[in-house]
Amino acid sequence: MRKSVVKAKLRQQIPVLGVALHLTDPSVYELTSLMGFDYIWMDLEHHATSDETANALMRAARVGKSDIMARPAKGEFMRMSRLLEAGAHGILYPRCDNAAEAREVVRWAKFGPQGTRGFDGGNPDTPYCTVPFADYIKMANEETWIVIQIEDPKALEHVDEIAAVEGVDVVMLGPADFSILAGIPGQFQHQIIQDALKKIAAACNKHGKAWGTVAGTPQRIKELLDMGAGWTTCGCDLIWVKNGLEQAQRDLAPFGATFNNQLK
Repeated sequence: MRKSVVKAKLRQQIPVLGVALHLTDPSVYELTSLMGFDYIWMDLEHHATSDETANALMRAARVGKSDIMARPAKGEFMRMSRLLEAGAHGILYPRCDNAAEAREVVRWAKFGPQGTRGFDGGNPDTPYCTVPFADYIKMANEETWIVIQIEDPKALEHVDEIAAVEGVDVVMLGPADFSILAGIPGQFQHQIIQDALKKIAAACNKHGKAWGTVAGTPQRIKELLDMGAGWTTCGCDLIWVKNGLEQAQRDLAPFGATFNNQLK
């Protein structure tokens, strides 16, 4: 297991910036990791990515330096273990309701005495039975990081207790689901969202943890950093590809080119 870029920055209180990748071509993961983003968000909650595909994508990312942050679905603790064994440094756990559930995430993500994660050793994380048990377990516990998502206004009531859980590194507001459940779908600049971020920030500052949320623009990243956020995801490949294709159409339109753009 190699040292985590994200964990090192969190220890030094340096802002962590990652990107989300939706495309499942290993070249995209390799390119992104070679370009040195802090982490790549691999989403297995909402996407149809299999564990086998995730393993191959992580292998491609190891050519560069980026950490992998894998998000399983709520309650997929066994899958979380497999993702760590495949080489993920970080786990993004969604829809966390309370501190008891956050402690369960830590229990599955950390080896004893911090947790009860099962040991295999014959996977890329070890790698392949080449590191002594004690050395690997110590390093895995030190370098693995956990992001807990607050996505329900009811869970926000427990954010102080969640941030206090030993082993939780970051608390993240999931703005999409939070806005829907709060009755303001998609209104990410709404005062309810801002108030939620302030409450998360206060809890994390109290317990010495980083906090953050996703950012769609550089301006939003600046706003979050100015608020004290130490962690954010700053865009995704699908949007960048779409923006690039739209720009190409705008560039070609003056030459008489026309497009049957079915997304408009």
